[in-house]
This record gives sequence, C-alpha cells and structure tokens, in this order.
Amino acid sequence: MPRIVPSSLRFLKYSLPKRYFHHQQPSRALLRPSNQYQSQRHQFQTPRQSQNNYNYNYNHNSHRQPPNPNRFSLSTYFGKGYFAVPIGLFFIYYLYHRTTMSSSLIPDNPDEVMVIRDLTPNVTIFSVPFSRFGKIPIGGRGTAVRLTSGSIAVFSPVALTEATKAKIAALGGQVKYLVATDIEHHIFLSDWKRAYPGAKLIGPEGLPEKRLKVKDDPKIGHEPFDVVIGKDTPRPYSVDGEFDRDFEVEYIASHPNKEVVFLYKPDKVLIEADLLFNLPATEQYSKVPEERRPKAGLLAGWFMGMNSTEGEAKGMKRFLWWVVSRGDREGFNEIVGRMYRDWDFEVIVPCHGEVIEKGAKEVWGRVFEWHLKGKKSDTKKR
Repeated sequence: MPRIVPSSLRFLKYSLPKRYFHHQQPSRALLRPSNQYQSQRHQFQTPRQSQNNYNYNYNHNSHRQPPNPNRFSLSTYFGKGYFAVPIGLFFIYYLYHRTTMSSSLIPDNPDEVMVIRDLTPNVTIFSVPFSRFGKIPIGGRGTAVRLTSGSIAVFSPVALTEATKAKIAALGGQVKYLVATDIEHHIFLSDWKRAYPGAKLIGPEGLPEKRLKVKDDPKIGHEPFDVVIGKDTPRPYSVDGEFDRDFEVEYIASHPNKEVVFLYKPDKVLIEADLLFNLPATEQYSKVPEERRPKAGLLAGWFMGMNSTEGEAKGMKRFLWWVVSRGDREGFNEIVGRMYRDWDFEVIVPCHGEVIEKGAKEVWGRVFEWHLKGKKSDTKKR
C-alpha cells in the first residue's frame, strides 16, 4: 500500500533534515536489464557500469511508478506502521485548523451532562463532553478557583448553566477574573462577562484579534481584554497584586495555541489547556448515555493512545517534540523545565482528559522527558 502524504505537508520536505526522508533501494523485482541487448552488453562492462544499466522495469500496460527515494514519509518522521495517515490528518488539524467552538457544539442539555466536582475546598472543576470532528471524544473542562482573598478566578469557562451559577455562588460568588488559557478556550467568555461584568478578562496574545474577526456568532462578543500575555510581556507575568499572590504564570509562545499555564500555589494545582492531554475523557463523558457517545473508531483509538500519559507515553513525547515545540524547541524546553524545577504542584488539571491527582510531578517529568534532557533520547541508530 503506497504512502499517501497530503500536499499541504510537502513543504516540510524543504525544512526538515535529510535524515527524515527515505532513501529506499528499489525492490529486486523492479531491477532487471531493460532488454536483451543490454543483457548481452552487461558481460563486457565494469561492475559500476553494469549496476548503472540496471533500471526500473516500466510496464507500458500499467501505471506503476518507480519509488521516489526523496519522498517525504510521515512514518519516518513519527514512527513506522499504519500510524502515518492518522498522524498526518491530526498534523494538518493541529497546525492549520483554527476553529471556533460555536454554539452548535454545545450540548443540548449541558446541565444534565456536566460533572461538577471539588478537587480541593478552593478548586472546583466543571467537566463536559466534547468531541473533535464529532468522532474523537476529548472532553472539555473549566476550573474555578477561590483565591485567598475570597475572589474567584474561572479558567477556560464552560457553559454557564444554572448548576454552574449555583456552584459559583457557593464559592462566594465574587467572580473577579475570567481566563482564556489559550486562543481556543474562549467561547463562553462573553456569557460569563455578561453575568459577572466586574470580572477582568485575561488571555494570550492573538486572542483579542481573533475574537474581533468573528462577526456572526452570538456567543462571541468583542469585549476588551484587561490583561493580554504575550512574548513581549516581561516576566514574571502579572495580573494584579491580588491574583499574583496566589498564582504563578508561564506563557508558551511556541505552542500553536499560545498556551498560558497557571499554578495555584496554596493548593498546589497546575491548570493548563492543550499543553498536555490525558485521554480517555472518562469523567467528562460519565453522564452521557452510551448510545449518545461517539462511536469508537480507528482514528479515535489511535488519537487517544497518542494522547495518554500511561506507560512511557512515547506517542505524546513524539508529538510534543516534533510538532508542538518545533517552532522554538529551545524556548519550549526552557519553560517546561522551569515549571518542573520551580513549581510545586501535586495535581494537573487539563482541559482534555482525566485530572492527574496522583504523581503529577512524575507524570510531567515522564511526558516532557526529552525536553527536560534537551534531546530525543530514544533515537535508534539506523
């Protein structure tokens, strides 16, 4: 079965080292003297001349083309086997797909399927079902944190339902900060801003401009952001004194989704969006009837395996190394290393997949192992 590489990926051929391209030898079946005359000449030639006279057997009655030794191969780039095509599909999505989660993606009955759970007395998560392309169940999650001052910060807000409002009221009701943790997790900011008009809007660079371009989605307003964190923002990143007392902040500009990561220091909880997935999304789909869940398929199974922290997490390591951090791997390594060394966390709250409540620091070290070492450590000599 021939390898199929989408044309949109062929630009990589000119930006990757030569070692990521196959240099295959043609099969013996295709190597033979082109005709009887050449076969007779073969005995009078040097070994080098003889080898040069072996060429591909072009059968004029077929459309078989000789293999291209310089053709880019996803299987070389990410690993051998049948993973090349699904990896390619997700590669296209991740680098080029910038969708807005419109209201059509919101469950018809969000209150019925949302799981609200307290991780600590001050940290509450709101887990909801969400499937990419309607086929891959990755889930979604918002997080509410009660600061030591009593104010509330909401990260990656989900649908503002009656149950959500009741829980916020139980936490004290003083929503002062609404945070988009990257340029994708912002859809419900306007709903929350209307309900809590005194809250500050916080997000990464590029998000205000992205929202301004949306003209026909009633869910997405054009409210100004109070704090925008970008690559030119001086470190340490600051929101205000009240927020800064409880949170550490890191910004990963090289991440395709412009990730902003937070550490709630009092309870040692790290909050992130798309930097690290932990599939399957068991809790996020726990209230969805089996018959209404996306049907498991080859692509979904592969994707969940690639985005699981179980075992050696080689799939996730490869994706983080070759795709997510490729824009500025050195800078990416520095930031994830700084969080690993300097941040004291025991829990990781991702937007997609299960919350990591045990051994969070060990999981971080294992998933980002290559970045902490500054090199891909499982490379095999070929």
